[in-house]
Amino acid sequence: MKEIKIGFLQQHNVADPAVNIQRLAKGIADLAARGAQLIVLQELHNSLYFCQVEDVNNFDFAEPIPGPSTGFYGELAKQYGVVIVTSLFEKRAPGLYHNTAVVIEKDGTIAGKYRKMHIPDDPAYYEKFYFTPGDLGFHPIDTSIGRLGVLVCWDQWYPEAARLMALQGAEILIYPTAIGYESSDTPDEQERQREAWTTVMRGHAVANGLPVIAVNRVGHEPDPSGQTRGIEFWGSSFAVGPQGEIHYRASNNEEESIVIEVDMHHSEQVRRWWPFLRDRRIDSYQDITKRYIDE
Repeated sequence: MKEIKIGFLQQHNVADPAVNIQRLAKGIADLAARGAQLIVLQELHNSLYFCQVEDVNNFDFAEPIPGPSTGFYGELAKQYGVVIVTSLFEKRAPGLYHNTAVVIEKDGTIAGKYRKMHIPDDPAYYEKFYFTPGDLGFHPIDTSIGRLGVLVCWDQWYPEAARLMALQGAEILIYPTAIGYESSDTPDEQERQREAWTTVMRGHAVANGLPVIAVNRVGHEPDPSGQTRGIEFWGSSFAVGPQGEIHYRASNNEEESIVIEVDMHHSEQVRRWWPFLRDRRIDSYQDITKRYIDE
């Protein structure tokens, strides 16, 4: 049996990045003390979710990779002997920025990075203003605890991304996330959206026979422009197994620090029972690369 302990921090952020980072450091130390071997942080965890507005001054949050944050979290990874999945605003060059997940190995080195491929552009989620779409492709990252298929937030709605990670031997799918309710939506609509978010990733787990971890931020963050009432991030971070079974789902309105034990070898058995990869009709999927199929 290959069981690993996965920790995650579902956190409410404040305006001062130094406060967020120090709280994350304390949380990482606590998770490591509780036996976590892999620690997953939420999307853009160092700051507020600045994409609610289009403001060129927010580019000041960006940093190079390697840089200050990879150095800071690298020291924590080395100190506690854990693998950490971070989510950073990458400054690649002046005028060229990415939303980038960086995996830190337990010796403090960078195991690999993934640049977010699908970039949303919706009211209060103006990510296309800030982020250039990723150009590293969909490739798992090898670590001392396994091969991690790391994707980011909006990627979680796309089965193609999860499948490509699975086809390259990913042992687990991981989604740092920042998603919440639009204030004008009714409670029923809000709940439909939250359940759809959970359901689509459970589907990725089932279709690929892999466990899935999604870590979302929680709490209210105001709109600096005052044009909306801000975003109420819905938390609900979760871990599911390769049949979509929910191991744990966090609160939709409270911070949480959780350690989950996941049997990574269970995927082998599930894939023997449900051999979806065997039965794929790869000779008939050519049209999948088209934007739309017009009759």
